[in-house]
Amino acid sequence: MHTVRIASPARPVVFALLMAFAASSLRPTAVQAQEAPYDLVLRGGTVVDGTGASPQRADVAIRGDRIVRVGALGRTPARAVLDVQGRMVAPGFINVHSHADVRALGSAANLLTQGVTTVLLNADGGGAVDLETQLTSIQNNTPALNVAISVPFNSIWSTVVGLRDVRPTDAQIERMQRLVVAGLGAGGFGISAGLDYKPAYFATRDEVVRVVSVAQSRGTFFTNHDRITPESGFSSIVGMQETMAIGFATGMVPVFTHMKLQGREQGRAARMLDTMRTETRAGRWVAADVYPYLSGQTMLAALIIPGWAQDGGVTAMRERFRDSTLRARIMREADEAIAARFTGAAGILLNDDGTTLQQVMDRERIASAGEAVVRVLETRMPSAILGFGAEADLVRLIADPDVAIACDCDAALPAGVSHPRYFGTFPRVLGRYVREQRVLSWTAAVRKMTWLPASLMGLPDRGRVAEGMHADLVVFDSTTVVDHATFANPTAPSTGIVHVVVNGALAVRDGAVTGTRAGRALRRAPDMVSRRPR
Repeated sequence: MHTVRIASPARPVVFALLMAFAASSLRPTAVQAQEAPYDLVLRGGTVVDGTGASPQRADVAIRGDRIVRVGALGRTPARAVLDVQGRMVAPGFINVHSHADVRALGSAANLLTQGVTTVLLNADGGGAVDLETQLTSIQNNTPALNVAISVPFNSIWSTVVGLRDVRPTDAQIERMQRLVVAGLGAGGFGISAGLDYKPAYFATRDEVVRVVSVAQSRGTFFTNHDRITPESGFSSIVGMQETMAIGFATGMVPVFTHMKLQGREQGRAARMLDTMRTETRAGRWVAADVYPYLSGQTMLAALIIPGWAQDGGVTAMRERFRDSTLRARIMREADEAIAARFTGAAGILLNDDGTTLQQVMDRERIASAGEAVVRVLETRMPSAILGFGAEADLVRLIADPDVAIACDCDAALPAGVSHPRYFGTFPRVLGRYVREQRVLSWTAAVRKMTWLPASLMGLPDRGRVAEGMHADLVVFDSTTVVDHATFANPTAPSTGIVHVVVNGALAVRDGAVTGTRAGRALRRAPDMVSRRPR
């Protein structure tokens, strides 16, 4: 049994108060505050500090929202003591690719029960353009975990340029630059883009560089859902090369978000990782994030219907469907995209009715996957699960030291979840790729979830178990931690995440969410510089 043990003070009255406290909750009293030098001690655990250093058995003491001691503390009194012998104590996990459902940030149960204590919102270039208002709203609503945000290129582009494939004027470029500067000034941690998504897809590389070049001296990052085009043969590698080119041209760290070698380029992960290492050795750090699944999730139309057919938005797209000549071309090009990028119609699951695209084809006697997509999109706009890759590539990405683990999800209400990554990502890596398959060590895996993403974001005081750091911590059982969520049951909770501490407060205790809302809206300061951890 791993239970809460309370240090015994000398005075009987205080002892009685403490025993009553232990039986009910971890709320402090004024008398306890006078007697105990620490608010919480995690006693006897195996500390994996996030840097990749060897694990050590140590106690971790917390006062307020900070870690104040790491080492052998003996019987030093504390308001509360958690016996964590036989468990690993790590920094709270940092998810650098999150999509916001602001309604769920107050509970964030699906993330907290994975060990996540900090998220970076506005992924793929989406999210609010007014970051000041967004951050203020997050803080005013008291999140259950820490929330940082990026400057969203796609939102800025669509706000200023619109949905059409048109070239921006100089005045529009300047307006977008001002919005980028304002977002960074409000505390945005970097710039995110999803150049594979329309209408940002229509921006030329030079236009993207012009807009984001105002971040040249900020020491931050450019993270991108790489643009994969018919002109490149639907090449993931060409898309990643574009992300690197934009990052290098603007003085930012290029980041391949949910990195993958998909479709026809399966088996080439080693080649792309070698390119990253070559650039990094030359002094230009290239980073990435990855989730441990071989299927992604996005809107069905987004990556299958050709860009020219999406010019102007959904209404314009459906008008083109009604033109027989354009319809035939759209279906042909959609077929090409599915063949080049994904694993076929059987690997495309429609989230609104739970059928695969192959089942739609069989039911309606449709010969072409592209035609089936068009038929669906004539009346519906579902999101879809899209199979894309090979396990051998995924294993290489998970093992690479410059590729962070991220879930491509966010705090979510269970009713809206259709991908298991929302509940399973971090425990899946720990349970399946560390303990079972030994793809990487415990220390390497924890580093990829903590100090690596903290360093990429420029967070100096999170992501490590060390004195003076913010007390964001996860205690997990290395013998049992694993995911249970599947595509058939995507909300099944993981097991093995025992306790989670956010800013010194217990957010998960004995595997159950406490309801404590100790998270904060984080703002990037000028001295928070993206850097490769050593």
